[in-house]
Amino acid sequence: MVLLFARYVSMSETTTQPGDATSAAWSRLIRVPQVLLAQTEAALRDEGLPPLGWYDALVALRRAGEAGIRPFELQRELGLEQYNISRLLDRMVAKGAVQRRRCDADARGQVVRITAEGRAMLNRMLPVYRGAVRRHFADRLGPGDAAALAQILARLEGG
Repeated sequence: MVLLFARYVSMSETTTQPGDATSAAWSRLIRVPQVLLAQTEAALRDEGLPPLGWYDALVALRRAGEAGIRPFELQRELGLEQYNISRLLDRMVAKGAVQRRRCDADARGQVVRITAEGRAMLNRMLPVYRGAVRRHFADRLGPGDAAALAQILARLEGG
C-alpha cells in the first residue's frame, strides 16, 4: 500500500498533482490502518492469544451458528485468498477451535463451524481486542470524530 502512495505522488507533470493536504491524507489513510492492526496484533500476542485473523474468523463462525459456514463464504466475508483461508482453517482445526464436516448439500464440499474451544478462545480474545481498539483508536477521537470518519470512509468506499 505504501507503494500506491509513492506512485501517486510521482505522477508525471502532465497530470494534476495532489495538494499537500491530499498527499498527507492519502499517506495517513494507507499507514494508519497498518499501525492500528499491528498494535492490536501486539496486544493479542502479549496475552498469548492467536493472531487477529483468528478473531475475525471466530466472530464470523460464531455468527454463522450451529449450521456453520462454507469455506468460500468465510473467504468472501474476510476478504482473504483461498490459500490463506485454507491455512488459517488448518491451524484452527489443529488447535480445536473449529471443526470441518462434510456438506450435506455438496458431497465434495465442507462446512466449518466453531467449537466450544473456539468460543472459549473468542471469549478470551474479545476483551483484549476491544481494549486495543479503545486504547489505540476510540480514546484518540473527540466527540463526533468517529461519526465524521465513518462518513468520509463510506464516501471513499462507495467509489
